[in-house]
Amino acid sequence: MARLAQPWQNISQHETRDGVLELRRRGEKDFLILINGRVLMNSSANRSEIALGESACQMLASLQQPRVLIGGLGMGLTLRAALDVLPASAKVVVAELNPVVVSWCSGPLAPLTSDAVDDPRVFVVIDDVSAVIARAARSDGERFDAIVIDLYEGPHAKTDEQNDPFYGRRALGKVHDALAAAGVFAVWGEQPDAGFEKRLESAGFIIERQRPGRGGLRHVVYLARKKTE
Repeated sequence: MARLAQPWQNISQHETRDGVLELRRRGEKDFLILINGRVLMNSSANRSEIALGESACQMLASLQQPRVLIGGLGMGLTLRAALDVLPASAKVVVAELNPVVVSWCSGPLAPLTSDAVDDPRVFVVIDDVSAVIARAARSDGERFDAIVIDLYEGPHAKTDEQNDPFYGRRALGKVHDALAAAGVFAVWGEQPDAGFEKRLESAGFIIERQRPGRGGLRHVVYLARKKTE
């Protein structure tokens, strides 16, 4: 007789400005993060998040002390993938809006990533990643060699082309200014978006688009290199 799947258990929830953020677990290794009942992340469906962090940081292989910004901690899978590629001299700033997510990654989710948030290369800031980018883009700002955006909503057809805080023209201009020469901008999305690709090109980036994995739902990973003058 086939064994019935174990039910999901709610092990933590937290009120946020976007609604109720929940962490659910089934067994020892299966986790979900949800907002208002909508699944944001599934620990067993992670190939695009891993490809995002890995591919972006592989593009920094020639740098001795790369400086990386990751927007959105999630389950820490993108962070873990980045750390596995980066040298011991790297610095990784993670911008996360919700402190409870950091506590989850240091607690029940830690075994998924071998305690990635506690790696000495990692500096977590509780802030909106768009604000962190804006500060780095100032004339006196400290530039990043890579900016990796792993949010629960990527660019899509209904994105505000001018004013979206992450994927609009103004935001992409700030990303460009916040990056060092030949810096990398990596973005996760559910599906390819032609409008976003055009905005990236207009902002001064050379684009590579990946669809990690084979079969099933295949998300998109954008790897955009800042053009050199």
